[in-house]
Amino acid sequence: MKIDQQANAPFTAYQKLVVFLLAITQFTVVLDFMVMSPMGDILMKAIDLKPAQFGVAVSAYAFSAGASGLLTAGFADRFDRKKLLLFFYSGFIIGTFFCSFANDYWTLVAARVVTGLFGGVIGSISMAIITDIFTLQQRGRVMGFVQMGFGASQVLGIPIGLYIANNWGWHSAFLWIAVMALIIVIIIAVKLIPITAHIGLQKHQSALKHLWSTFSQKEYRIGFLATALLSIGGYMMMPFGSAFAVNNLKVSHEQLPLLFMISGVASLIIMPIVGKLSDRYDKFKIFALASIWLMVVVLIYTNLGVTPFYLVIFLNILMMAGILSRMTPSSALISAVPEMKDRGAFMSISSSLQQLAGGVAASLAGVIIVQQTKESPLEHYPSLGVIVVLLSIVAIFMLYRVSRMIKRRRPIS
Repeated sequence: MKIDQQANAPFTAYQKLVVFLLAITQFTVVLDFMVMSPMGDILMKAIDLKPAQFGVAVSAYAFSAGASGLLTAGFADRFDRKKLLLFFYSGFIIGTFFCSFANDYWTLVAARVVTGLFGGVIGSISMAIITDIFTLQQRGRVMGFVQMGFGASQVLGIPIGLYIANNWGWHSAFLWIAVMALIIVIIIAVKLIPITAHIGLQKHQSALKHLWSTFSQKEYRIGFLATALLSIGGYMMMPFGSAFAVNNLKVSHEQLPLLFMISGVASLIIMPIVGKLSDRYDKFKIFALASIWLMVVVLIYTNLGVTPFYLVIFLNILMMAGILSRMTPSSALISAVPEMKDRGAFMSISSSLQQLAGGVAASLAGVIIVQQTKESPLEHYPSLGVIVVLLSIVAIFMLYRVSRMIKRRRPIS
């Protein structure tokens, strides 16, 4: 593998600040989404929700986030990225505050829709900021650190969220997230420098034309398809992960927070390592190796029966390693697809597709999975594993096309 000497270029003090701000922003957004699942039983009992209603409340965020991405894609490149981040992060905070005051099903769904409309775009804005401020040779490390928000939300989010909900009510968990995000948005407003270099590259055209021109480019569509495939494969097993662990593997409810926390700690260790490797070596090769690793682990895991807890933890760490080792290099590769003038629109569409694909994956998984009673094992879970493997094979081919396309423009590692 070719080693890129530029991969070792140190970050400036300001770049380190940007990485921290984007990582902590990612932490709050992911935490807001993830905290719903472990609080499911508390929520359903507190406001008398049926399982189907709780499912709608969870998916409301994903679908509204997907719609928001499409709506904002046309004008995302016309504004200072700092102002765009402040606007949508402020809306996310308002939506999360509304969640903390919801007292019935419809109010909760409305609050989740508002939160998704704003929160669903923040990831794409962050990606555009990373692409504007950091070189391609630095982005693997940056994305590794920023995506640590995912792991940190598992390590801290689930245990703390459950602790707060159990002691002060489920409303308090959302209030905690909103207050934390409010502090962060103030720091962003004071410390982040305006990001406007892309504005001078814009042509005078309507938002819809910009959206269509971005979506209609063949090279961009390859990136969009790769994003959708990765998202469907990534989200398909997620909604029923806890139910499978409890009903099939016989993990107790008391053990679940520990399982998530250990997996999260593992992700915090794995992310920066993978980021550095993807800056030093060929990003596609790392992605392909991680995908093969993940396919093997998924086929083993989805076919398990009653399993000792220590082995469940070990396999979850192996699976997390595969997932994260795909995520960082694929994100870095896809970020290099758009030209600067189209980055905001491209990232918005990409973020939208991630959310919509996640909603489709969860819905499809719900159709495939069968559970005869509340206590019986989940049936057809191995079928999900097979689908994830097939999607991973197609994703390898699509990322190969993305990598080859970028290398034709300029050498990458």
